[in-house]
Amino acid sequence: MKIKTLLSACLAILASTSYGQTVTKLTATKANDFGLIYSLPTTVLDITIEAEHTIEKPGQFYKYAKKYLDIDNPVTEKNESWQVKSISVNTRGIVNSKEQYLMQFKSGFAPFIIMNEADLPVAINKEDIKNNVAPTIPQPIPAQPTPLETEAAKQVMSEDMLRSQSLAKQAELAAQRIYDLRSSRNELITGQADQMPPDGKAMQLIMDQIAAQEAALTAMFIGTKSVATDVQTITYTPVKDTDKSVIARISAINGIVDPDDLSGDAVTLKLQVTDRGRMPLNDKGQPKEMPKGGVAYCIPGTASISISYDGKTFWDGSIDAAQYGVVFGLDPKMFSDKKSPAYLILDPATGGIKELGTIE
Repeated sequence: MKIKTLLSACLAILASTSYGQTVTKLTATKANDFGLIYSLPTTVLDITIEAEHTIEKPGQFYKYAKKYLDIDNPVTEKNESWQVKSISVNTRGIVNSKEQYLMQFKSGFAPFIIMNEADLPVAINKEDIKNNVAPTIPQPIPAQPTPLETEAAKQVMSEDMLRSQSLAKQAELAAQRIYDLRSSRNELITGQADQMPPDGKAMQLIMDQIAAQEAALTAMFIGTKSVATDVQTITYTPVKDTDKSVIARISAINGIVDPDDLSGDAVTLKLQVTDRGRMPLNDKGQPKEMPKGGVAYCIPGTASISISYDGKTFWDGSIDAAQYGVVFGLDPKMFSDKKSPAYLILDPATGGIKELGTIE
């Protein structure tokens, strides 16, 4: 039956034993009058947004890119932007304090309930539960150093370049150095260098140094581009149908920001309840009555969800949710039967039945 107070909770806790690091086992015994208290869940969405941050910076010689390197499209001004890269949705349950129940058993087989780390029931009379596979969440990736932020960028500045007060002259010297490096690489590859490396390892080291220096000098003309990603997870509680609920915004400067931060463009969620859980029917086609002292579980409903940004849909799918369903119950006698007690496995995200059977 549904209860309004926690007067018996302390008795249930006294009968509990630790079960691993993330779950707890509560046993119905004479000490707690063979009663166990638990709550059914509200289903929430963990919406993970992965955003990509791009920064482009011009090189100091960008005006001479066409003249010396025949490059038509160098970066000419600093440009910074954020874009959504991916969005994923995972469901989980949180305790619904309004859906609290007392499972009342009779003496006999001592039933027990397994609670997860969120204090939600995952099983009755069964301990060897398969762990849910943790969802794969992208990790933030920091920007790698650009060619102009490497040690090679310091090494390529010759004395003549440093002494010159003319930007045009510096660009000319830098371009000449690029062609010299390319020539040196070709001589090493063809074996025509005056002094060849003694072995393959030394050869690779020299080639890497040439490549790094050429990249640094080239970046002085074409500019640089750095890319990093940020990942944030937003918890959203589905309630009712919505066509355009703003769950976050993407700012060109600050990346992922709150929904009320108008500096960014909206990430929107569309939700439509497609099926509501219904009470099971008896032989006469009428809704069954809840068994007295029944072991409550949820018959969840379903909703379709799509999440969009900048005119593109990044996630589209359906979810089961407790709040769109109904609560029914199983006869508690079946769980305390001495000969063949039943077991039950529940989905902690919805409170729905995953498996029901008898203990062999």
